[in-house]
Amino acid sequence: MEEFKILEVKQSVFANNDKEAEALREELKEKGVFLLNLMSSPGAGKTTTLCQTISALKSELRIGIMEADIDSDVDAHKIRKEGVKVIQLHTGGMCHLDAEMTRQGLEGLGIENLDLAILENVGNLVCPAEFDTGALANVAILSVPEGDDKPLKYPLMFQVCDVVLINKIDTMPYFDFNLEVCKENIRKRNPKAHVIPISAKTGEGMKEWTDWLREACQKGKSTEEK
Repeated sequence: MEEFKILEVKQSVFANNDKEAEALREELKEKGVFLLNLMSSPGAGKTTTLCQTISALKSELRIGIMEADIDSDVDAHKIRKEGVKVIQLHTGGMCHLDAEMTRQGLEGLGIENLDLAILENVGNLVCPAEFDTGALANVAILSVPEGDDKPLKYPLMFQVCDVVLINKIDTMPYFDFNLEVCKENIRKRNPKAHVIPISAKTGEGMKEWTDWLREACQKGKSTEEK
């Protein structure tokens, strides 16, 4: 009997996506657009954090937002009130975006005259971390109610991130959450990650975050000009 073939499909899918992501990243650099991939579990506060971020930076940067969800356009309506370009992406049941989906989103958004494009990825701590979207920076939001052990339970999400925002710190008195333990757990997964405790509701810590993002965009522009 003839031997059957074994195809490493997952490996092939990731390899192809990585090539597409790198190509997209180079295109965005040439056009001077900084693409940020924002990830978290559902309810961690992505949209609220995004609204506060837009409010702080929209007078300085031309911003466009891609809202990704399995269904609904609730978040896009919230973002539209902030006065920036926004597009809703429906993933058709998929729990992540890959580079080709991101490219389609950027084409629908239109990146002409944009400095900063932000992808609010599907709420999930697993799938989005596995796929390179072509972003120049990955940011994860971890909220206090989720617990300080999440970096240990979902290692890849924290390994791929440049910044981790620990959100809802105003609720720490009501939860069994140790901020220093959480920071240490993040460092175990990714010593290079920049960790910023914030409250998108009260505004605490948001300046440090928006300063980081502003500087990252400026560095991206400087790299392109060289």
